[in-house]
Amino acid sequence: MPQNIPIAERTLGELLPERLTWSLCVHIDKGKEVWVVTGMLVQYLESATDSIIVRDKEHNPIGTIGGKEIMENLSKNPTLSLFYGTKVEDIMEPNPVTVSKETKYKDLMNFWKERGRAYAVIPNEWGFYSAISAQKILEIGKRCKTNLTIEDLPKKKPVTFKKGDTFGSVINSMFDNKARKILLEGSNKYLSDRLIIEAISEKMKHLKETDDFLNESVDIVDLEEAKVIGDNLKINEVASMMHDMAHPFIIYKDWLVTPWDICKVLLSPEITEYVVK
Repeated sequence: MPQNIPIAERTLGELLPERLTWSLCVHIDKGKEVWVVTGMLVQYLESATDSIIVRDKEHNPIGTIGGKEIMENLSKNPTLSLFYGTKVEDIMEPNPVTVSKETKYKDLMNFWKERGRAYAVIPNEWGFYSAISAQKILEIGKRCKTNLTIEDLPKKKPVTFKKGDTFGSVINSMFDNKARKILLEGSNKYLSDRLIIEAISEKMKHLKETDDFLNESVDIVDLEEAKVIGDNLKINEVASMMHDMAHPFIIYKDWLVTPWDICKVLLSPEITEYVVK
């Protein structure tokens, strides 16, 4: 592969010739109730799969459900009826982004920015579809060779919450700030859409045990910790570190780094050197 072509101008097939379709889509059939998909999301959000594909009777992908759909609908209908009685096709985002091996990386990123979701599907050699998510792009990030470091990424003001805050205020804050993860004030502990959905599914029995969810305290949610590092790693080094994390989130000084930050920096015309294997 020529070494002077920016990552942004290369095709997905060039960047991941062997592993592009390795992350199979996780799917649910049209007609299933939302409580079924929430249990699946707890397992797959923030992973290489990240979202769930909704299939029709012919097994065609017709929609996507991720944390965004659950959070949005909780704001509108914070009751048990969202989970029991509501079908997955009622809340899904229709028409998943579909790409091919010939899609350029910059075009993939444009699709994602337009949708506000870092997720696409690609037909695979087994007759269905594989998933491409921000976490999948970490495989590209760890193979690039660059002198760009974490300190070359834009700083982001941390989005925080306090103990005792309500689910309603936290969910609103996540949407207002376009943040899937928000930090507990003064710590490296965080809340995410995955952790909220896990608490709803496992502790709150899909809201069977509350009639005022949006005013309930988020203290019931088990928080997780972002990884705090002391070195200003190169982009490929931090991508490699996050690739090995189940739920990647890194803090370095005043920088908060997520897989989406790696996705964006890979558009830099400065990143041209790349090792396929």
